[in-house]
Amino acid sequence: MSNNLVGIIPPLITPFVDDEVSTEKLLENLSKYESHMLSGYVLFGSNGESVFLTREEKLKIVQTVREHTSRTLVVGTGWDSIKETISLSNEAAELGANYALVITPSFFKSEMKHRSFLNYYTRVAESVMIPIIIYNVPKFTNVNIEVETIIELSTHPNIIGLKDSTENPSRISELKANVHSGFKLIVGTASVLYSGLLSGASAGILALANVAPDHCYQIYRFFKEREFDKALEFQNKMIPVNKAITSKFGVAGLKAAMDLLGYFGGSPRLPLEPLNEAQQIELKMILKNASLID
Repeated sequence: MSNNLVGIIPPLITPFVDDEVSTEKLLENLSKYESHMLSGYVLFGSNGESVFLTREEKLKIVQTVREHTSRTLVVGTGWDSIKETISLSNEAAELGANYALVITPSFFKSEMKHRSFLNYYTRVAESVMIPIIIYNVPKFTNVNIEVETIIELSTHPNIIGLKDSTENPSRISELKANVHSGFKLIVGTASVLYSGLLSGASAGILALANVAPDHCYQIYRFFKEREFDKALEFQNKMIPVNKAITSKFGVAGLKAAMDLLGYFGGSPRLPLEPLNEAQQIELKMILKNASLID
């Protein structure tokens, strides 16, 4: 199974209408993505506002998306609780998830070191029926799983990859040289897609692919075809857009960009707030400069 974690995989947003999940809008977006060169979808990454969803909402979304696509489905199932992570991962698997994306536990930050992570991921991996991908996103968790820990975990037959959102390609290089041979390294942000691929990553799970799926795919395609200048050109063009929809404006910015590009973004779920007027104007200019809108 692990050989299909290649190419471009968007972490889908969760559309809300009146602060409730809209499966209708989700499926409208999905039907548009189905015509693009995407390798699969992630549900409940950071951009899916995972932390604001109930368990019931998550399972309903997995079921709905699986009924409308045959592509690879990576589902964010990680909680600080091992028990809850195992339970949600297995329920998602029963509904058709192919992989469980498991974020690093982070509440007891000072305790989250090498041994704790080994215990956590090994226990989860031994109890879930689908392969797991470690999800490292220090920007949100304030914990960073060490290279040595990942290398050790990569030998477990049911831990098959890492989504790394640190924007540090040298970490990918070091991992690539030392992890188990079938272990997949996945770039977690579009600003370092090109350098990540160069360092040995096989795929990108990129917020940017929600709004510019073709541009992300071109970076990947040109890289694979060894047309490095072209890949780099696309990469550089996308950096300001990626910055706007991730670090600068966050989920609200990503959703606003989707609205401008013909998808349904809508508002984030409370307590997050939509962009104000000045931010919307700034976002429009960034998208215009990147030739994504007229």
